[in-house]
Amino acid sequence: MARQSKDYEEQSSGDPLLPTVLSDDNFVTLVLVFSTLVAVFGSFVFGSAIGFSSPAQTGIMDDLGLSLAEYSLFGSIMTIGAMLGAIMSGKLADLFGRRGAMGFSEMFCLLGWAGIFFSKGPWWLDCGRLLMGYGVGLLSYVVPVYVAEITPKNLRGAFTTVNQFMICCGISVMFIVGNFISWRILTILGIVPCVLHLLGLPFIPESPRWLAKIGREKDSESALQRLRGKNADISAESAEIRDYIETLQELSDTSFFDLFQRKYSHSLIVGVGLMVLQQLGGVNGITYYASAIFISAGFSSRFGTIGIVFVQVPMTLLGVLLMDKLGRRPLLMISAAGTCLGCFFVGLSFLLQDLQLWKEISPVLALFGVLIFKGSFSIGMGGIPWVIMSEIFPMNIKGPAGSLVTVVNWFGTWVISYAFNFLMKWSSEGTFFMFSVVCGLTIVFVAKLVPETRGRTLEEIQASLN
Repeated sequence: MARQSKDYEEQSSGDPLLPTVLSDDNFVTLVLVFSTLVAVFGSFVFGSAIGFSSPAQTGIMDDLGLSLAEYSLFGSIMTIGAMLGAIMSGKLADLFGRRGAMGFSEMFCLLGWAGIFFSKGPWWLDCGRLLMGYGVGLLSYVVPVYVAEITPKNLRGAFTTVNQFMICCGISVMFIVGNFISWRILTILGIVPCVLHLLGLPFIPESPRWLAKIGREKDSESALQRLRGKNADISAESAEIRDYIETLQELSDTSFFDLFQRKYSHSLIVGVGLMVLQQLGGVNGITYYASAIFISAGFSSRFGTIGIVFVQVPMTLLGVLLMDKLGRRPLLMISAAGTCLGCFFVGLSFLLQDLQLWKEISPVLALFGVLIFKGSFSIGMGGIPWVIMSEIFPMNIKGPAGSLVTVVNWFGTWVISYAFNFLMKWSSEGTFFMFSVVCGLTIVFVAKLVPETRGRTLEEIQASLN
């Protein structure tokens, strides 16, 4: 067993970015790549739902006669549904499997888009957004967990961060296309990735770790062999998963309140803390209402939202490439520092505007700040908290812990998305200076509490923390 573990360590030590396929050194197979791509279509659905509200704001408010308060409710009510979905996400993923939970979530997303498309007033609009939120709440947990559970340790960071890249792509498509088509046509566009995700799910293997957990050892080994390639030696990895599951089975069933035991405190603080700081840094205020921010700053909303796309997509891809090179902690601190600076520049822009100073420069400073924020967020703070969440909790508490962390994330999203317009009315510069302070505190939190998980198996990470 020791010899097998050593061999597995040696096999997993190659360059994680090499595109070699069907190799024992990297365990990268076409099945692994295809399974990841199918799973992260759910992340694209997630991004499309988030990105819809900004370009659709003017059209919906004009066509349906919504007030600013009513549209703020529409923009934020998705997060209420997402919290409900997140509460059930861990249980559903454990009960029906990762694939089953993804398919279940897409049915609610499809119903949500249909409700928005056929809406004639705020009631159906909000119902559709609520249903969509429920589906997205499930997806936001199960997609990164599935990807983390099917990938080998030396590639897990890069593969799991594809989740954030596809969220970014979904937002970007909505931002660009939404500038040129009506909001109802944009709704139809949101249905397409839902359908593609559902069509792809039957063709990918279930998570080997989940299959092992429910006692289907032969199916677990079969899925693992399929993911690693028919000629790959999976004995060491399979034995490691089996030993870990056997250890978990010796423990009693875990309830929600067992999460708060001292032995899980470090994992819980890291998982919850990262999600709170991610949201209170203001990302969804900027994402949901980017067009309104640029208009308030005196800048073209169309040019500004297209600029966001050209920054966040390559920066997210860069984060994917660097994830397993630099590690989680350095990227998180770099990302948090950039978001801190970006929010400071936007706040400074609004302050100069209020003081009637540098009128020609302040709109450009707002654009510059938003682009710095979105680029910096995309490289680390957007995806890494979800990667770490999928890594730090042991299997016996992963369901309830994942649900709690995801609920906290969506609650933070609701607070920011609903309050943002009112905060901007109170003080535009004060809003962004507050966001900047939170981003600064994130650097300290990461430096003091967040562990480095690069290059370690899930079992090693969880044993060291718990």
